[in-house]
Amino acid sequence: MAMACRQLWASRAASYLRISVSNRAFSSVVKDLKYADSHEWVKVDGKSATVGITDHAQDHLGDVVYVELPEVGRTLTQGDSFGAVESVKATSDVYSPVSGKVIQVNEELSSSPALINSSPYKDGWIIKVEMSDSGEVNNLMDSDHYSKFCEEEDTKH
Repeated sequence: MAMACRQLWASRAASYLRISVSNRAFSSVVKDLKYADSHEWVKVDGKSATVGITDHAQDHLGDVVYVELPEVGRTLTQGDSFGAVESVKATSDVYSPVSGKVIQVNEELSSSPALINSSPYKDGWIIKVEMSDSGEVNNLMDSDHYSKFCEEEDTKH
């Protein structure tokens, strides 16, 4: 029931705020990142990993109106859901591409969830994780593989 109320509120808020993002013919993929098949990206810096959803994912979701963030200190396992992104079209779980402890969340998303639409790889990051196993990054796709994965997925739909 609470989810239905929040979705109704979110769609009303989006229409009142006239939130819109221009549609692009293609999604961008950043070369130096790694990608999960659930459409999250990860930027590794030593033992720290910054995580967000890809341009492809935000484009398919549409205008993002709410982001559910995890608690700092939460331990994640690769592939675990740690939050959700709600848009005017749908709600989608967000999965951790790496295992570790959440060391920071992007508080800006609480007041400006549309940062995920306008800047998915920079200002729209979701969490930072202290990785417990940096070798897990090898299980993820590079930018070329992820681009092909998205093309194949889009032709199926």
